[in-house]
Amino acid sequence: MRRRRFVSGLVGAGAGLGLASAGVWPAAAASGRDGGTPREWEAVTAPQAAPAAQLLDVAAAGPDLAWAVGEEGRYGSVRGTALALVWDGTAWQRTDPGFGGYLGSVAAASEGRAWAVGTETSGTSRLLAWDGRTWRETDFPGRGAPGTSLAAVTTGPRGHVWVSGRNSAGSVLLHGHGGDWTWLEAPPATTTVAPSGVHRAPCGDVWVYGGELVARWDGDSWTVLPAPGGIRAGFTGLLPVARDDIWMTGYDYGVGGPPGKPPGVRLLHGDGTGWEHVTAPFGVGVLTGIVGDAQGRPDRIAGWDFWDQTRAHYLRWDGTAWVSERGPVATTPVVMNSLTTVPGSDGYWAVGSTETMPSSAARPRIER
Repeated sequence: MRRRRFVSGLVGAGAGLGLASAGVWPAAAASGRDGGTPREWEAVTAPQAAPAAQLLDVAAAGPDLAWAVGEEGRYGSVRGTALALVWDGTAWQRTDPGFGGYLGSVAAASEGRAWAVGTETSGTSRLLAWDGRTWRETDFPGRGAPGTSLAAVTTGPRGHVWVSGRNSAGSVLLHGHGGDWTWLEAPPATTTVAPSGVHRAPCGDVWVYGGELVARWDGDSWTVLPAPGGIRAGFTGLLPVARDDIWMTGYDYGVGGPPGKPPGVRLLHGDGTGWEHVTAPFGVGVLTGIVGDAQGRPDRIAGWDFWDQTRAHYLRWDGTAWVSERGPVATTPVVMNSLTTVPGSDGYWAVGSTETMPSSAARPRIER
């Protein structure tokens, strides 16, 4: 999911965080994840980073390989340097994306590879490929051209890659395979901004989503759903259980904010023709991402709770409703920006920051 940045309009507090040491993943349960079982989340040590750092997205290939991306050294609205980490099964290590700006999205691919999308301080979008040792620049149609931007990346079988974005012709989905990259035809609904997220469903449908556009590409044509709307709204995740059973997560500042007003949680459930607002276990804050289980059913949602900022507020699907599940208590704010499942285990990774604002106290936060 395009990713959440530091929560705007709010002032973080606190300094220092005692993080648990990294261990190893438990063996995968024979029956897979059990959405009805509460989970004990733990903090995991993150590598040292420059002040004003946050992780924006995370992806995993398995228990011994994962990636997290974001930014460090940001000063207010001025971007710093792209930040990238890799998990080797024992600890998180820094890697060097090699440019100023940020990385906002990462996706695992086959054979230990991955893709990441970011933006330079100049505004030019970057598409990077992990070759097993380092991140390498990948060219794509329209790179650096006016009107071209990339937002998020997802992958599929046999080396297929999809990137949400926008080019000057109005296309919003870039497809890559075998080294060839093509912007797909524009959907029959216009948007002035790049869709913030992209998601590939187990059936093969590829979804792009944002405040102005939710659309499904089935390999031949587009189906456009009603836009979710909202006042100063943002959307952080989409989970299509089926074409008529869709979940979306995000936030909405409503009338009169920001600045000075915290956002309100947005949890939507769609049937393909419209959206129903679902009441979440907490109402003030942000839902920052949603994941499904191995069968694509609802599983977990990550969140930031304005009224209880020193621990993450996860949501767990118990089979009929979303219920609260809390992360470990910290001595700083805990803002989790992204959540992913870990293939081959019953584990998860969640990443974010220790502050709500890009202050000198903000450091990467990792939980599992």
